[in-house]
Amino acid sequence: RHETSPTTVQPASNHRPNACCFCWCCCCSCSWNEDRERAWRASRETKLETIPNCEACTKPTPEEVQGWAQSFDKLMKSPAGRNVFREFLRTEYSEENMLFWLACEELKTECNKHTIDEKARMIYEDYISILSPKEVSLDSRVREVINRKMQEPSSHTFDDAQLQIYTLMHRDSYPRFLNSAIYKSLLQSVSHSSSES
Repeated sequence: RHETSPTTVQPASNHRPNACCFCWCCCCSCSWNEDRERAWRASRETKLETIPNCEACTKPTPEEVQGWAQSFDKLMKSPAGRNVFREFLRTEYSEENMLFWLACEELKTECNKHTIDEKARMIYEDYISILSPKEVSLDSRVREVINRKMQEPSSHTFDDAQLQIYTLMHRDSYPRFLNSAIYKSLLQSVSHSSSES
């Protein structure tokens, strides 16, 4: 056993001990984990930036913007509301939830079998596959249902998953959205412009 004398003073260093650990945990002192997190966020941002920006919509009225605070359904039924909420989700690195929900809505409008198969495969690869940087958070039961349905996709293959993501956005992101600077500044700007006219 090696002992150091109590009078020996170790030089101060900014270098972290065990900077390259092989743990599977999200340990704060592990710089390897921080680097991996940075790279993962950068890859997500790059992927999400390639998606066409937002739905076409008219400027919302002050009543419409105020209505979004009354119910999540009102927010999600409004194209302008979805755009603003999506902008907020992007700041939280969870924009894929809205993109997945929109892709499911689009799939439901399809009637052509070939188009349904193609779009279902793309949705699966983009949002369900564990290899995708845009993977949405679903429980194992819903994943199993999707895997079974993917053998013969329909326009309703992702209904359970879509409902789960809708509920997640409602419970988790929506309350934060209502308190966000994005929503508050929009509310202020539409109220200001309507009082001027």
